[in-house]
Amino acid sequence: MKLGELKSLGHNLADSFASGIGLLVGVYEMDVFAEAAASDSGYIEVNFLDASTTGSTISERLKGAIKCYSNALPDLCKKHSIDPSQIKTLIARFGTDSVYGPHFTVAVESIDGRSSTDRYIGFPGRRMRTRGRNN
Repeated sequence: MKLGELKSLGHNLADSFASGIGLLVGVYEMDVFAEAAASDSGYIEVNFLDASTTGSTISERLKGAIKCYSNALPDLCKKHSIDPSQIKTLIARFGTDSVYGPHFTVAVESIDGRSSTDRYIGFPGRRMRTRGRNN
């Protein structure tokens, strides 16, 4: 599996989840950003491999959505020609703030140690680019 394929899978999964519609798992309405903003921690981190979360306390509805996404992962992997057993990490962190508005970070890692973390703003998620010294 190429790292780019895993990154694409992670973005597609997180972007669908962030949309609030949940078309990837049928129609499943939710608002991860509102739930993240409603608590002191201000974020929700979702592990799509085991359907666990950290950060803000989440509603039963959002827990159900996370479980649906986790259950849909094998089929999505198949569409991306990825062997799910080759994925070590597939985590997305969702939050919102006054500077960037709704945003999410996707962290992926394959079992052979290749990893990537990318930040996205809004939905659909647009990659957040940082300016380097040469820009």
